Amino acid sequence: GQERTEGKILKDFGETFDVKDLDIKTDTSAEFKMIIDVSKSSEDRSVINKYIVTAARFLNMHANEGMKKEQLKVAMTIHGGAWQDVMNNEAYKEKFGVDNPNFELINQLTEVGAEIILCGQTAEFRGLDRNNVNPNVKFALSAMTALLQYQNNGYHFIKF
Repeated sequence: GQERTEGKILKDFGETFDVKDLDIKTDTSAEFKMIIDVSKSSEDRSVINKYIVTAARFLNMHANEGMKKEQLKVAMTIHGGAWQDVMNNEAYKEKFGVDNPNFELINQLTEVGAEIILCGQTAEFRGLDRNNVNPNVKFALSAMTALLQYQNNGYHFIKF
């Protein structure tokens, strides 16, 4: 198989493939605004959530094509089965007996301007609050609320 390329925006996460001979050319002059909805996680609590990694891959592959970080706007709603992925390390370790494999990924994503948004309804249901959630995560009334508002602001919805 092909060798993956390390990212220009996030070095530690989200390696991608270089693809040659494209029919659909990447418009590197555009602004790409997307909101990803994540409601699933890894069965194994010690394995990173590949859906959250997607945000890193998105940033890296477009930077590798020559786009600037400022052209790439990424938001992500977390709800349902992905609730535990936003926990801080102490709370996660207490509950699952391992370090949260998503903790550093979320930190690095938010450092480069991505927004990780927790559904407030999920938070209430699961007992999540600012004491046990990664401080870089934002709370919204619900995932639906955030998805609607971000789309109203020109973000395009991506679902896996």
